[in-house]
Amino acid sequence: MPEPSPTGPLVTRDTLAAQVRALGVRPGGTLLVHSSLRSLGWVNGGAVAVVLGLLDALGPDGTLVVPAQSGQLSDPALWSRPAVPEAWWERVRATMPAYDPRVTPTRGVGVVPETVRTWPGALRSAHPQTSFAAVGPLAGRVTAGHAPDCRLGERSPLARLEELGAEVLLLGADWNSCTSFHLAEYRVPSPRVPVGRPAPGGGWETVTEVSIDSDRFDELGRDYERDRPVARGPVGAAVARLFPVADAVAYAEHWLPLHRPREETPVAGASGRTTGGTDPSVGGRAPEALPERSP
Repeated sequence: MPEPSPTGPLVTRDTLAAQVRALGVRPGGTLLVHSSLRSLGWVNGGAVAVVLGLLDALGPDGTLVVPAQSGQLSDPALWSRPAVPEAWWERVRATMPAYDPRVTPTRGVGVVPETVRTWPGALRSAHPQTSFAAVGPLAGRVTAGHAPDCRLGERSPLARLEELGAEVLLLGADWNSCTSFHLAEYRVPSPRVPVGRPAPGGGWETVTEVSIDSDRFDELGRDYERDRPVARGPVGAAVARLFPVADAVAYAEHWLPLHRPREETPVAGASGRTTGGTDPSVGGRAPEALPERSP
């Protein structure tokens, strides 16, 4: 956590709840949050205070959702910075623990999602690399039915959030964190790539998946904010943005084919970044080097 600064705001559970309400977060809503704890400044109580403040703003009838990705469950042949020796690859694949939604930690999405994942009553979706965690009355609807061969598409929590009229809160996070844009990638022509991971019953499996990449999401987000209504305001020392999942997905469906033609879409071995950090399952960096969005 940053050191207290005499020029920065003191962020508390109450001030955070008040500021996200002022931005437009409504009681009873469903909210997908991408966060950077560090960007908020000095938060009294850290990630726990942030989660409590968000739950206060949503009220007892609201549902809080976060990405709970675990990209470390991926093919070591594609890891980099640092890579692991090729002689290790088969042994790493054979001994990598399978995904368990109860105990597999998040990776690369920051401390706020990890706090939500372990929150009393939290539910987590079943995908071994791109799960979501949720707390609230609609947590079961959001997390149910996440297909093992659909990271962020129609059979993922993103589509359920779209159906439920959920909103996205970028809480000090950049546009390249906007997972909702990935749902649009499943609705435009995109190549498919092999994705390796530990199998539920032991051993190794490979599934075929849509190639996903967030490399141009900052540009997409800037255009979206220019053309569509996005609530923007301060939360602590950070800039926060609030907008509907469905609107962001619809905009991206039109933007992607124009600005990222099919031949530019990455395939296995390219950058392969996904929201909240690099996705080593399609050629990103090693899990040890995944960037954390918050301390």
